[in-house]
This record gives sequence, C-alpha cells and structure tokens, in this order.
Amino acid sequence: MSDRRIRKVVIVGGGTAGWMAAAAMARLTAVGTEIILVESDEIGTIGVGEATIPPIRTFNAMLGIDEDDFAARTQATFKLGIEFVDWTRRGHRYMHPFGRFGVDIEAVKFHQFWLKFRARGEAAGLEEYNLCAVAAKLGRFQRPSPDPRSILSTLNYAFHFDATLYAAYLRAYAEARGVARREGKVADVELRGEDGFVAALKLEDGRRIEGELFVDCSGFRGILIERALKSGYEEWTRWLPCDRAVALPSAAAGEPLPYTRCTALGAGWQWRIPLQHRTGTGYVYSSAHLGDDEAARTAAARIEGEALSEPRFIRFSAGRRRKLWNRNVVALGLAGGFLEPLESTSIHLVQAGISRLFALFPDRDFDPVLEAEYNRLSAIQLEQVRDFIILHYKATERDDSPFWRDCAAMEVPETLSRKIALFRAGGRIFRYEDELFSEDSWLAVLVGQGIVPRSYDRLADTVDEADIAGTLARMAPFIRKAAEAMPAHSDYIARHCAARAAAPGRMT
Repeated sequence: MSDRRIRKVVIVGGGTAGWMAAAAMARLTAVGTEIILVESDEIGTIGVGEATIPPIRTFNAMLGIDEDDFAARTQATFKLGIEFVDWTRRGHRYMHPFGRFGVDIEAVKFHQFWLKFRARGEAAGLEEYNLCAVAAKLGRFQRPSPDPRSILSTLNYAFHFDATLYAAYLRAYAEARGVARREGKVADVELRGEDGFVAALKLEDGRRIEGELFVDCSGFRGILIERALKSGYEEWTRWLPCDRAVALPSAAAGEPLPYTRCTALGAGWQWRIPLQHRTGTGYVYSSAHLGDDEAARTAAARIEGEALSEPRFIRFSAGRRRKLWNRNVVALGLAGGFLEPLESTSIHLVQAGISRLFALFPDRDFDPVLEAEYNRLSAIQLEQVRDFIILHYKATERDDSPFWRDCAAMEVPETLSRKIALFRAGGRIFRYEDELFSEDSWLAVLVGQGIVPRSYDRLADTVDEADIAGTLARMAPFIRKAAEAMPAHSDYIARHCAARAAAPGRMT
C-alpha cells in the first residue's frame, strides 16, 4: 500500500491563529512533515490584549509549555471570570465565574436548592457560593488544589495576555521545532484543474509554494477559504448587531484585577482587560446606532490611564464560513468566522478548530467524510457559542437607547429560546453535543441577566430541608474565608510570573 500521509502543510497568515496552528503542527504531526508558515510583516494583525477561557491551559500543556514562563513573557495576568456591568439594567452587575457553584446533593443540582431557598429569602446571592466569584471580587488568586476534598479544587482560571507577544512566543516555539517561516504576500492562489484543490501559493516576488494541506489563518480576508474556494459566509448580524470595535489601550491603572470587565454602553459595550504592563480597553458597537467618531470619543473618555496609542478601528460581520474545511483547506480564526469577544471565545475557537483537525486529520486522498464531519461539528460549536452571546443582549431590561430596545425585541434562534424557556419554567439547564459552556456558565448568565424561574425541580423537596438550610448557611461563609486566605492577585504574579523579556531566538 502506498504511503498517502500528508507530508507538507502550508499555513497562510501568522498572528495568534497562525502560530497556534504552527506550534500544534510542530508538536503533533509525524516526523518528516514539512510545515511552512507564510506571512508578511506589512500586513497587520488584530493584536489587542486578549482575554481567554480555561481550555487555553490545556493547549499550552499539550505543547509542554511552562505556564509561569509563558505568563511572564506575554505580560499575562490571571482570570477567574468576567464581570458584566449595566447589562441587565443600569447600575446592575454580575459575575460569570469559571469555577462551579456549590455542590450537588443526592444527584440534585445545587442551584435547585438555591432557587428553592432563595425564593423564601433563606439563601445568599448566587455568587457567594462560587469561590472564583468571591476571590475575583476580593482581588485574590491562587491555582487550584489537586485534592478534590479541598474547596480550592473548585477554582478554575484562564489568562489575560498580550496577543502579539503570545504569537511571538509560539513562533519561537514552532521555529525551534522546525517550522519554516516565509516572509511575503500572497498574490495569487493556484488551483488544480481536475478537482479545484489548492496546489500552490504564488507570492508577490514570484516565489511559488506548493503544499498538500493548507491552513487559512489570513484573517477576515480569507485568502484561501473564500477568495480562492468561494466557501460562502453566513451572517448573524440580525442577532449580533455589533459590527465595529475601536481599540484604545491605556497605561496600567492600579493593581490588575483577576477578571475581565464588560460594561454595557449606549450602543454596545466596553472591554477592560488588565495585563501586567497595560490595560486593554475598547468599545464594541453597532454602526447602525453609533458613528465611529462618537465611539472613539466615548472610548477615550472612559479609559483609566494614559492612552498608549491612537484609536484603532476594526470592522467585522458576525457569522461563519459555510464551510470551514473545503477541499484541502481548513480555515482557523477570523478566516473561518467571527463572534464578538464578549465571552472571550476567539482564541478558544482557534484551539478547538486545531483539535478537530487533528482528530480528523486526512491523508492526501482527503476523504470527504472527514470534511463533512469537521464542518458539522464546527457549525454546532459556533452556533452554541453564538446563542450564549446572544443571551446577554436579549435578556435585558434596558430600554434607554434604540440599540437596547432593538436587542430586547429581536427574535432569537429556536435553540436559544428553548434553553431560556426550560430555565424559566423550572430552572433546568441542559448541555448538548459536548457544548463549550458548562451548566454553571449558563446558570451565571441566566440568573445574572434577570431570568427568574417560575419554580424549581421538585426533586429538591426529597432532601431534608433542615440539612439543606444548614449546608447553605455554612457554605457561603466558608467560601469567603477560603478566598480571604488566598494571596493578592498582584502578589501571586510577582512571586511566580512577573513579566520579563524573552531571550532572542530562545524558547523553552
């Protein structure tokens, strides 16, 4: 039998997506596989400060990266969750923490007991039963305990880091393991006449780069997946109306908080991402409701430290490619679609795309069954993340601007309306198809956005009320005491991963 293994992979575009793909390829592909990444220093990347979610730790661990070294070299801080300010109504705030809420009792979900006792005024606020939420508000952090008997085992975390530095970190990692970078702009894409597969890239200087598998990380341009292969784009702007962002990083102001903050404004929302050396800020907004100049003025008026650059505008359209794998091209990152960064999923979607690609890695025959399954799984995940983000806009009491009135009135996808209805009826939450966001995440946002169940799961009535009342009474103070004993976030960073410059050309 002839050897049909992929022996040459070409990645188009650098940035976070490109170098994540290159690093993973260098780590996981067969010995002897040639990996080439083509990018141009003349083409900028969307390198604002990035907030992530906990699976980034799995990706870094798969690469064998030392976490403290990575954090130090990317100016990273730790992240226990996301605070949402003024989303439900003005003056209101809630936390979407990463760790779990309480503990289930006799196979009944913790939040069902909380719903029962909260309705009677006999339980604390939901966030008081989550160690990540309490620690975040106190500005505390430490890594989880491996001991499942410890309350510290319920901690979960991600990072805030400089995306440009992360890409550079992964570039050094990948190049040290044999990935070849080619500087240049793609002028044309050569397709095979017999099947329409990509045969080679043609660069502006005349070079021709052949490949067998191509990974498109060229950003919104989608040089391969769209310009060459015409894969199509499904827009979701009717549900996610924000189509602009203005980024305006500022000098660090005070101690870095161990969480991202998203503040709802008149036509969208402001992000605040604390790094060690600066604070990433900006305004995501709807151009149908706000002009660029006014958005820039609003962003500038709201920064807490000195502005470090001129405002930088980013245009986008929420949605996805109809095919993220088409023939011998797989699109990652912005080349495959865009969901606004409200829940910090951008980098995770790159990571998930890479994981799916390796799970379904083709040979040179490119069995269409693999392509179809990749596209099916990708579509499901993107739609699930889309629904979770839409929830923040739909479930609002705000009516103080045309933007928020439009959001509250919009029809949402049936998949989301069904989830809302199930929760409103009896506090039930179900996850489907191994979806990204946990029941705890859905609980945090559903409750945080003011959706109050009419009842609770009556299985909660089968457990002795006195026992549950005592458990709830002890649990919140116990969690707070554990959070207060944790180190200050800034002290933990100083002790373990204070920022330092990377040695040129060297990577652990």
